Amino acid sequence: MKTNMVGAINNALELSMKENDKIVLLGEDVGKDGGVFRVTEGLVDKFGSERVVDTPLAESSIIGASIGMALSGLHPVPEIQFAGFMLLSVSQLLNHAARYRTRTRSTMSVPMVVRTPVSGGIKTLEHHSDSPEALYSHIGGIIVVEPSNPYDAKGLLIKALRMDDPVLFLEPTKLYRLFKQDIPDEMYEVPIGKANYMRHGNDLTIVTYGTMAPVVQEVVEKKNVSADVIDLRTINPLDEQTILESVKRTGRALIVHEAELSFGVGAEISARIAEKAMFELSAPIMRVASPSLPYPFPGYEDYYVPNAKKISTAIDKILSV
Repeated sequence: MKTNMVGAINNALELSMKENDKIVLLGEDVGKDGGVFRVTEGLVDKFGSERVVDTPLAESSIIGASIGMALSGLHPVPEIQFAGFMLLSVSQLLNHAARYRTRTRSTMSVPMVVRTPVSGGIKTLEHHSDSPEALYSHIGGIIVVEPSNPYDAKGLLIKALRMDDPVLFLEPTKLYRLFKQDIPDEMYEVPIGKANYMRHGNDLTIVTYGTMAPVVQEVVEKKNVSADVIDLRTINPLDEQTILESVKRTGRALIVHEAELSFGVGAEISARIAEKAMFELSAPIMRVASPSLPYPFPGYEDYYVPNAKKISTAIDKILSV
């Protein structure tokens, strides 16, 4: 079938709920309204209100209840309407969901997939365009996934729903309906912790993910640059091996992400390259990211988020060294 990311995620949830009757969806308006972006549309009609549960406007309670459900044998899939609102539940996520396996010496686990829209590009208001992947990846015990296309979104979500540990599934808002892609009708898995080569080349390695993946791909194609373009797919665990193998071969590394520059995913990747591939580099490592400032109001969004021009300029600069 040909579908966008919304359709791919909806299909993954439906197939997984048919496969596993312990999967329960919960969140604000996920039932009757199908969620704020209609990702869960129609699922309450197929599985009933006991498995697709509309909750009060209370993020900490949604995640706290989900942890209890997971410890009791269910596999909850809580939806937080926007990533900025998830900070209200950060204690539940970081102090409990992330630590139960180590706290109980692996006698208990928290099989749970937290879904939330992330990043900007559609001119939303404050708290609606955050990119919090580095924040949650800093905490051991939570798997952080961020697809950039419908095929990966379906396969990664199905894989996440078959795992026994908490997964934070970040869904780039701008990519929900940006384009459609042919994906299999049946169930399939995309491996978590394994990056994807979007393009192969010899002169440069570009590492990206989420909203920036299609932008990078478009720039590289227009400039006809011989570059490896690597889509991380999973932020934590990071596929260090794929990154290092590519960088050691091309000798140049550019990291592109929408989140703020400072203390981010790009900084972590840069550090690992510097530690383990320094002597194979032909040029300094470069990063393209958003300024280290709060996400701006809608009118300033285009100045804040990395764009094709900024990426193109960075490519020219790194190849000129």
